Amino acid sequence: MNRFFKWLNGTKVFRDLNPQEFSWVLYDVGNSAYTMLACSLIPIWFKQLAIGTNPGQITGDQATAYYSIAISVVTIIVAILGPVLGALADRKETKKIFFTTTVAAGVIGCILNSFAWSWMLFLAVYVLTKIMYQASLTFYDSMLNDVTTEERMDEVSSYGYAWGYIGSCIPFIVAMVAYILSGGLSENLMLFPPIVGRIIGFGVTAGWWLLVTLPLIKNYQQKNYVETKHTSVASVFKKIFGTLKSIAVHDKKVLFFLIAFFLYIDGVGTIIDNCINIGTDLGLPTVGQVVFLLATQVVAWIGSLVFAKLSKKFKTVPLILVCITGYFAVCLYALTLKTLLHFGILAFGVGCFQGSIQSLSRSYYSKIIPAENSGEYFGIYDIFAKGASFLGSAVIAWVKLAGGTINIAVASLAIFFALGFLFLVISSKQKSLNRAANE
Repeated sequence: MNRFFKWLNGTKVFRDLNPQEFSWVLYDVGNSAYTMLACSLIPIWFKQLAIGTNPGQITGDQATAYYSIAISVVTIIVAILGPVLGALADRKETKKIFFTTTVAAGVIGCILNSFAWSWMLFLAVYVLTKIMYQASLTFYDSMLNDVTTEERMDEVSSYGYAWGYIGSCIPFIVAMVAYILSGGLSENLMLFPPIVGRIIGFGVTAGWWLLVTLPLIKNYQQKNYVETKHTSVASVFKKIFGTLKSIAVHDKKVLFFLIAFFLYIDGVGTIIDNCINIGTDLGLPTVGQVVFLLATQVVAWIGSLVFAKLSKKFKTVPLILVCITGYFAVCLYALTLKTLLHFGILAFGVGCFQGSIQSLSRSYYSKIIPAENSGEYFGIYDIFAKGASFLGSAVIAWVKLAGGTINIAVASLAIFFALGFLFLVISSKQKSLNRAANE
C-alpha cells in the first residue's frame, strides 16, 4: 500500500506536491467521504430506524426534530472544545497524537453506527462520531502551517478541497448501490436486508477514511509549536480568552477577516443545507436534483483545481472576492428559478466557487495567524465556520413564513455576501501583526 501511495504521489496529477503536502491533501479525500455520507444516507438510515408504530418508534416530525437537535448538540460541543483542543495540540509533539486519536475514534464510531439496533443508539453513536470527525478537522486545518510554505498554502489548500470532492464520490457510489440493493428505492430491488446495506455503507466509508489517512499519520511532523510542557485546562481557557481579547483589541486584520468569513460562509452553508428544499419547493423531480448535486461535486473539483492554478499568479484576497461575487450572482439568479434546467445552472454556479471559497479562506487565515498557535486559532476559526448557516436559515424561514417564495428567500442571502465582501476588503487593508499576508 505504501508503494501505491508513493506511485500516486509521483503521477502527473500530484507531481507538484511534496510527500508532506500530498499526505495532507489525502486526508481531505478521506474525511470528505464521511461528509458525503452524513449529508445523504445517514439521515435516511436514521429515519428508517426511528419512524414507525412499533414500541420505541416515533413519528416523522419527531424524527426530524431529534435529528436537528443532534446536529445542534454537535455544533455546540465542537465550538466549545475546538479552541481548547487546538490550544492543547499546539504543544510540542502533541498535534499528531490528538489528530490520530480523533481519527481513530471517528473511524471506529462510523463502523459501530451500522450495528445500532435502535434509533436512540444510532443517534448517540452518530453524535460522538461527528464530534470526533469535526475535532480532527481542527487539527488537520492547523497542520497546513507545518506541511507547506506560505507561498504554496493557497495551492495546497485548494488541492485538498478539489480531490476531496472527487474522491468522496468513490465510496459514496458503493454505499449508494448498497442502499439501493437493500430496498432503499424499491422492495423489488432488495437483494439483502437494510442492515446489510448500512454495514456496507458505513464500512466502506470508514475503510476509505482510514486508508487515505495513513500517509499523513506516518509523514506529518509538527514544526510550529508552543514551548509549554505542562498546561492545565484552566490555563488553556485563560489563554483562549486572552487570545480573543487580543484579536478584538489589537489584531484588526484577523478580527475583520473572521467577521467577513462568518458572513459569507453563512451564505455558502445555507445554500448547501437548503439545496434539496429549493428543488422541492419548486416541485422538481428528486432524481434530477440528486443527479445535478452529484455533478456539482465534479464541478467543485474542477473549480478548486482552476483556483489552485490561479493562486500561483494572483493574490489571495482578490481570488476570495471573486468567489464572493460569484455567490452573490448565484443568489440573484435564484430569482429566475423555475425548471430543473434552472436548478442545474444554479448548482453549476455554486460548484464553480464552493471549494475555492473554503480552501482560499483556510489558507489566507493560515497566513495571518501565528504559526505556533495555529491549533488554537483554528479552533476559533471553526467556531465561526460551524456556526455558519444559522442566520441564513433564519432568513429563509422568515421569508417563507411571511409568504415569500423560495426564489426570494435565496436571493435574500445576497446580503451576506455583500457584507462579507465589505469586511474582507476592510481586513485586507489592516496591518498584519503576525506575518506578511499575501494580499
